[in-house]
Amino acid sequence: MADPVALTAFIGVLGGTSVLALSARWLRRSDTLPSLEGWALAGRQFGPLLMWFLLGGSIYTAYTFAAVPGLTYGTGALGFFALPYTTILCPLLFILLPKLWREARDRGSITVADYVRDRYDSPRLALAVALTGILATMPYIALQLLGIRAVLATAGIYPHGLAGDAILVAVFAILAGATYRHGLRAPAVISYFKGALIFGAVLGVTAVALTKLGGTGAIFDAAAHRPRSATGGNGLLLDPSLYTAYATLALGSALAMPMYPHVLTAAFAGSSEDTLRRSVIGLPAWTAVLGLFGFLGIAALAAGITSPIGGAETAVPMLVAQLLPSLLSGAVFGALAVGAMVPAAIMSVAVATLFVRNIYVEFFFPTATPKHELKIARGVSLIAKIGALAFVFGLRDQDAINLQLLGGVWILQTFPTVALGLFGRWFHRVGLLAGWAVGMVTGTVFVVFGGFSSVIEIGSSQFYAALVALLLNLVVAGVVTAIAHRRGELAGFGPAGGPVRAS
Repeated sequence: MADPVALTAFIGVLGGTSVLALSARWLRRSDTLPSLEGWALAGRQFGPLLMWFLLGGSIYTAYTFAAVPGLTYGTGALGFFALPYTTILCPLLFILLPKLWREARDRGSITVADYVRDRYDSPRLALAVALTGILATMPYIALQLLGIRAVLATAGIYPHGLAGDAILVAVFAILAGATYRHGLRAPAVISYFKGALIFGAVLGVTAVALTKLGGTGAIFDAAAHRPRSATGGNGLLLDPSLYTAYATLALGSALAMPMYPHVLTAAFAGSSEDTLRRSVIGLPAWTAVLGLFGFLGIAALAAGITSPIGGAETAVPMLVAQLLPSLLSGAVFGALAVGAMVPAAIMSVAVATLFVRNIYVEFFFPTATPKHELKIARGVSLIAKIGALAFVFGLRDQDAINLQLLGGVWILQTFPTVALGLFGRWFHRVGLLAGWAVGMVTGTVFVVFGGFSSVIEIGSSQFYAALVALLLNLVVAGVVTAIAHRRGELAGFGPAGGPVRAS
């Protein structure tokens, strides 16, 4: 039976979020006719403060805020790989996003695959990037819903059966409607609320945990003597055999994140290159919040929280329910649920835009009008959300986690095409396509035949499977490019001055 006070606070937070989502039409209003660019990128007019909230809300997802403390709760120090990962990520974003924004703006690109198509004069390479982005993003949307469900279940607001499913659908329905109508503006408005809620919640819960559990020293000492369900060294320390896994997980994850369509969709909505630089400079504040969430996983261990087998991500919600009064715990649960809504909405917009621009229009309906593009994109965004719900209800939670793990491996294989092309014109499009194919196949084989583990053993060390696949990708791309150059096939790019359309 749900605590009525906690339930009231939870509903109040979601109610406020719903009002904001429905008011998104007033954000950066434009008198231009409705178009896919206006729906997906809000007219490219977001300023630094809004971009900071939007990028932070899209990169630091609700699943991240559940998975990181779950990892620290279950494996100790290994779970903190997310901190060097996001620390490496910030300078990468500072370098890549302004350049990509400039290329996209100059070429009239709405999606990253638009940029690839015109940059390399290759519809096939653009199709590979678009399909990879869609495949990598769909399970990510499902994971946001799983994060909401875990929070609701821990709060006692998610009963078993159809009643619980109906609650999850209701929570997501308002966001789906607002996104259908207003596109990127809906999650942009909510991102303000998410930022305030997440920062306030984690600071408040951390302060209470430190007070009630005796401070940092007592927390780490108590956690070090608690048995853990997963391996990773004695106590909380990192086993030396996992050093390479830790380092390559951090590096590979940092290289992969800027390639995700939802991150680039948010970035392309910025008003200028300088806007992106100024917003990225402030992103380490989100990393600090992520570190506090990781610490709460250790605090849950010290507090004697026992999560269900395979459900370590519920440890922090259980800690919140134990430490805070009902009103505050309900508000915190609401904040975590809102944390899932922003990235899920951006992801659905990104998937829809990729499908319309780089599959539907490119290969099936090249004469589509802007109005028709927008109509199809809105429909696809709804289908993406419904598909994520069906995935959550129809398959095990572990299936979504496994597919998202594969998604991280896959999206990293677009790094040579998307990122390296910004800094030179050596790689040939055929080489990049061949490298992408090899990276996709080998990365999938590594993960699937390794029992859906993110690391593989090479000799006596362990490495992030996605990074190993990327190295093979680069080798193949380099070899094929060298062969193409020797044969005199130097045209691996389209014209530099603007968009091209190959026949």
